[in-house]
Amino acid sequence: MNLEEKKKITLSLIETFNKASQVALDLRGAGLKKEIKSDNTPVSNGDIEVNKILTSKIQEITPNIPIVSEESTNHKMDNDLNTFWLIDPIDGTKDYINNRDEFTLNAALILDKKPAIGIITVPAKKRVFYSYGLSHSYELINNQEISLMNKEKNYVGHTAVSYSNDLKPEILEIHKKYKISSFQKMKSSLKFCVIAAGEFDMYVAEPRACEWDIAAGHAILEHSGGKVTDFNYNEILYGKTEFKNPSLILKSKNIL
Repeated sequence: MNLEEKKKITLSLIETFNKASQVALDLRGAGLKKEIKSDNTPVSNGDIEVNKILTSKIQEITPNIPIVSEESTNHKMDNDLNTFWLIDPIDGTKDYINNRDEFTLNAALILDKKPAIGIITVPAKKRVFYSYGLSHSYELINNQEISLMNKEKNYVGHTAVSYSNDLKPEILEIHKKYKISSFQKMKSSLKFCVIAAGEFDMYVAEPRACEWDIAAGHAILEHSGGKVTDFNYNEILYGKTEFKNPSLILKSKNIL
């Protein structure tokens, strides 16, 4: 799949993502219906409805590419996927349910086990991010496409985002290596986006969550000039057993 084909697919999905984002907010405003899944994580009617909207449009655009979604059982037992979609209809469901603003909608196209397209919207913050190739990573601001390659830092020193305020020693050691002066707790795949946008420099996490939580953000960050590896600085590939993540180090282009 060439760059123009990936661009066409990506741009054809933006309107659908914006529609799904508004549906997510409207359903929350009306009062969500919540359940607890077998893995003891929450799900709402908002997650399910957004999943329907995104998967329907993606199937229409790329009918021959399988879709793996957090909120569906399809293809989750496959162990030979090379080209497929990874969807997390709402990442940060707890924040979504509890009326917070960091939840995201996510889709990534995986080609040869690597993220080739990434789309993330942050409905409550009205932010839209997408990418479809190296140097083609963008934020849509007031309907203007702003390249993340050209976003400059507006702060001194190196800062990080984290999933907790209480970080493990091995993570703090990596922070020390890269001269991280402060860190801020942040939920969902928004972490990838703010690093790609030059608002933070790093995120470090031990193995946790699943591939659909990180694939879209991985594409957006890497296409902005950043880097995503495990703790041993190995490249992260997709389609692993049970779609489990390894450890993660996200770095902006400012600290490579």
